[in-house]
Amino acid sequence: MFPASVACLKVVAFFHRSTTATAVLAAKQNILEIASHKLIMDVVTRRNSSMDMLERYLEQQAAITAALLSIEVRKNARQLDTMDSADISDAEEIVNLLKPLKKATAVLSDEKSPTLSLIVPLKATIEQSMTPDEKDSTTIANMKTAILQNLSSRFTEEQDYLLEGTALDPRFRSLPHLLPEQCEEVFHRLKNKSNQLQQAVTVKQTKEGGASAGDPTDAADQRDTAHRVEPEQPPSKKTALEELFGATFSEPPVTQSKSRIEVEIEMYKKDTSIPLISCPLKWWKENAQMYPLLSPLAKAYLTVPATSVPSEHVFYSRGYCKCTKIPATTKKCRYAGFLAIKPVSNQKKSSLC
Repeated sequence: MFPASVACLKVVAFFHRSTTATAVLAAKQNILEIASHKLIMDVVTRRNSSMDMLERYLEQQAAITAALLSIEVRKNARQLDTMDSADISDAEEIVNLLKPLKKATAVLSDEKSPTLSLIVPLKATIEQSMTPDEKDSTTIANMKTAILQNLSSRFTEEQDYLLEGTALDPRFRSLPHLLPEQCEEVFHRLKNKSNQLQQAVTVKQTKEGGASAGDPTDAADQRDTAHRVEPEQPPSKKTALEELFGATFSEPPVTQSKSRIEVEIEMYKKDTSIPLISCPLKWWKENAQMYPLLSPLAKAYLTVPATSVPSEHVFYSRGYCKCTKIPATTKKCRYAGFLAIKPVSNQKKSSLC
């Protein structure tokens, strides 16, 4: 923790321990017409609690200062911890620095569409916001260095997989945080994986329908067609113009036509990116016919969640579900993780914190 956070935590802890100080703070909030919000403690296991604590302190700074100067609080307190002007300045800068991290946490904690395609763009945005600046104070410079060092060791082994998932998200298909040659490398890997997927599907279909696919009559017709020899046509005679300029203005060599997956990738890269609030899986569902080879690959990537928050919510909230009628089979599994549902009576209800 940095000095500003330590000083803020001491003040908040004092108000949490003292009922007198809490009552005086509520009175000062009413007098100063400040929102009647409780102070927030920094908890190690709670996301963004350090920023929330500092942000709430800055919001309630006037009421906190008035409460600490009151006679009721001073006569019962042996020692009062306060934040000086330097601590307040550091707290304001820390809150501004940590805002991108809180927004990134909120995005990844969304239960509707937290796909792994969000990880690389969010990491790039955070790293950009943590770029050192000459105007940074010592506290902010140290925090930026610590955050960048922490991020540098994350997602190193899964980098290629995450980039491929990001490329298949129609919101981030342009990959602006990569160089052009790096983007081409990502789509080249996707082309190879699509070919592998199609080969696996073809092998599976061959094994399933190989026994019943052949008809003796059709096979005989195919053999006759294969052995039928077409009469050779005599070479066409060159015209005078071809004889004069044939060596100089020869026809361009015939280039090999692009494969279907290469055509799809080119179309996909040129297509317009969808809004950030749109669902990528819904877009692939609507455009599956246009991209028959890319769409199965996209579904395989984009259905991978970026975080375990939704499953954690199940464990967290399972004890607060009101259910007066529970099947007998469920009651037997009351303590079995996902199947556990704790009934809540009408007289005594539990509430979420």
